[in-house]
Amino acid sequence: MRSYAKSIAFYERTRKHLAGGVSSNVRYASTPVPLFFERGEGARLYDVDGNVHIDYVLGNGPAILGHAPKPVIDAVQRSLAQGQVYAGQHRRETELAERLCGLLPGAEVVRFATSGTEAVLMAMRLARAFTGRTRIVKFEGHYHGWSDQAYISARPPLNEAGPAEAPVPVAGSPGMPKSVLDDVVVAVWNDLDALAAAFAHHPGEIAAVIMEPMMVNGGAIAPHEGYLSGVRDLCRAQGALFICDEVITGFRVGLRGAQHRFGVTADLAIYAKAVAAGFPMAMVAGRRDVMDTLLDKGVMHGGTYNGNVQSMAAALAALDELERDDGAVYRDLEQRGTRLMQGLAALGAKHKLPVLVQGLPAIFQTFFTKAAAPENYRDSAACDRDMALAFHVALQEQGIRVNQRTTWFLSTAHDDAIIEETLAAADRAMAALT
Repeated sequence: MRSYAKSIAFYERTRKHLAGGVSSNVRYASTPVPLFFERGEGARLYDVDGNVHIDYVLGNGPAILGHAPKPVIDAVQRSLAQGQVYAGQHRRETELAERLCGLLPGAEVVRFATSGTEAVLMAMRLARAFTGRTRIVKFEGHYHGWSDQAYISARPPLNEAGPAEAPVPVAGSPGMPKSVLDDVVVAVWNDLDALAAAFAHHPGEIAAVIMEPMMVNGGAIAPHEGYLSGVRDLCRAQGALFICDEVITGFRVGLRGAQHRFGVTADLAIYAKAVAAGFPMAMVAGRRDVMDTLLDKGVMHGGTYNGNVQSMAAALAALDELERDDGAVYRDLEQRGTRLMQGLAALGAKHKLPVLVQGLPAIFQTFFTKAAAPENYRDSAACDRDMALAFHVALQEQGIRVNQRTTWFLSTAHDDAIIEETLAAADRAMAALT
């Protein structure tokens, strides 16, 4: 058994002066307590107790190049002596904006921010200002940040969520005013009829439809064939904007993100996480006429740290690596991720466990279910969560770090040898479950 005595002691000490002992509630989901780490290097994390973890959490997705990637760290180090924030513009912003607009689907212009939550709020405000409407459609199981306006039905208890054909908006946290629920319409994802019904029930009221183009937070579930283009067409017909939240999928499922992979272009898209390889950065990208409301209509968006020197330097260096040799790193991610997914499925069969591996090679999830592959949040919620948690604990004992939902993020640092080591550890972890 691994020892976590120092992490436990640090956690008890930290709780005395840091609220809850963590700086994000998401970090509570760790065993036996939120772990404390000394450093990360490549595909591995080293905790204060001396345990080494092959890391498939990767900061919840940003570390696409692994921990402390040298080209990014070198670029950031060079930028440090030039300052951090100017309350003014600098050349790196111009260069990065030009490169992104030449790369991303539908990105005529971009606006930089610092966090995904903030960028989601900006996109919603833009949509409301552009359309003159107030309601936003979002989907069960899709996470768009922790703000009052967005943290609705992200992971609702099914006994509170209402019927599938007419879901009830569920506030995700105490302290959220009931009034925020009035401007949100919740629908079941991957079902065009459900979205059409939402439009019919709120004629002329919906400003935008926002979604993860692949439902990562609800189970790494891909859209049905033609679903995304159907959503886009419904939005156009109804005068609403289509917003893709690519905070996780952007620069992870492909150089040009999920929209390119699935063959659709949204009106606005939100990116964060992998775009700066671990440094804080987010952005909204999209149609010029919509983005121009920031100037033409005086739509407010601010932020002291937006476009800060180090994040811009990190993003430019990360793009250099991701674009090299026409995106060769993504071909490697596809090959290794596919091998890992297939290997985990084979191990499930070997140990006679109902393991289902679902998603894309750069991000996927392991479920325990005898049912068909989940197609939406309600399907995902019906899978065996207790067994998933037990697998998470068993993997950690074998030196493999995944989150408690058993979501797996890959980086370019997860080479063939690490995939082999991971599969050997997963074999032992599954044996411990039987």
